[in-house]
Amino acid sequence: MFLKLNHKNLDAYKASRVLMKECYRISLLLPQDEKFNMVSQIRRAALSVKLNLAEGSSRKSSIERKRYYEISRGSIVELDAAFEAAVDLNYLNEEQVTDLAAPINNSFALITNLINAK
Repeated sequence: MFLKLNHKNLDAYKASRVLMKECYRISLLLPQDEKFNMVSQIRRAALSVKLNLAEGSSRKSSIERKRYYEISRGSIVELDAAFEAAVDLNYLNEEQVTDLAAPINNSFALITNLINAK
């Protein structure tokens, strides 16, 4: 927010911001008794996508940078599984999570491109 660093120009970082906000919004629909379990896990994973992109982009070594990007992408897989579980448990229905499809797929593809870049 205060530092003007290059990660803020990455399309993947911009996409991660959209994903994070959407995950937080949809997590509000989960039952109150999941506040410290599923809601917390979803929010941590959503924030992890963004934070690992930011931290990774500041690394000089491409190996180290890609490792952070891989962690970020892993958090997206975690989000997908968490929302699938929420649907399986009837906490959410397919319609409620539809808006997540584009941000999840877009973020996953953009981060994959960063990992595969030379």
